[in-house]
Amino acid sequence: MFTNSNKQPEQEGQKDEQKSGLLDKIQQLGQTNVPQMPTDTKIHCLTIVGQIEGHMQLPPQNKTTKYEHVIPQIVAIEQNPNIEGLLVILNTVGGDVEAGLAISEMLASLSKPTVSLVLGGGHSIGVPIATSCDYSFIAETATMTIHPVRLTGLVIGVPQTFEYLDKMQERVVRFVTEHSNITEEKFKDLMFAKGNLTRDIGTNVVGKDAVKYGLIDEVGGIGLALKKLNELVEQHKGSQDQEGLVQ
Repeated sequence: MFTNSNKQPEQEGQKDEQKSGLLDKIQQLGQTNVPQMPTDTKIHCLTIVGQIEGHMQLPPQNKTTKYEHVIPQIVAIEQNPNIEGLLVILNTVGGDVEAGLAISEMLASLSKPTVSLVLGGGHSIGVPIATSCDYSFIAETATMTIHPVRLTGLVIGVPQTFEYLDKMQERVVRFVTEHSNITEEKFKDLMFAKGNLTRDIGTNVVGKDAVKYGLIDEVGGIGLALKKLNELVEQHKGSQDQEGLVQ
C-alpha cells in the first residue's frame, strides 16, 4: 500500500494559514468570528474616520483617513461595473481643508447613487463630505461641529493671509450650501455663533437639529441608509433603461 507523502506538508501549510488568519482577526478585532460582506453585493462601503490627513503626515498613534488612499478607491468605484451604489460612513473630527474638499468633490461627481451616514461625529471638514452625497443621514446622537476655517503653523500677519483664509472658507460655505438645503446665511450664522463652544466660535449641531437646519436630509441609521441607497440604485437603473430606449 502506497501513501502520498506530499499531502501531509500541504495539510500542515493550510493549518498554519488558518491559524495565522485567526490570530490576525484576534489582534485586529478581538474576536475570531467576523461577519463578512457578501461577495455578490453591489453596494460598496467607504469609511471616513478619525482625522483627515492632508499634505503633512500625522503621528502614527492618530487614527487617520488618508486622501491618497480614498481618492483611488473612488476612481475604482466609478469604473467598476459591478458596483451600483456607494455608502459613505463618517465618524471624523475633520482635518485638512483641501484634502476634505477634494474627497467631497470626488463623491459629488460620481455618476452612481451615493448615500452618507454620520455616526458619532462628522465635524469640521467632515460636514461637506457628509453633504456631498445624493442623500444624507445622521444618527440621532451624532454631532456635527460647524466653525470657521483655521490655519496651523506659521501665519504671516499680512492682509493677503487673511484674504486667502477667507477665500478658503468661502469654498467650504459654497460647497455645503450647494449640496444641502441649508441657506448660506444660516450656515454662516452657525459658523460664527458665540457661546456654543467653550473658548471658540461655532456651533455643535446634534442629529435632529442638523435635519431641521437643512444640513442633513434625515435622521436614521444603517438600515434606513441602505434602504434609501437601494431605492436610488433602482431609480438610476430605471433612468438608464429609459435613456437606452430613447436612443
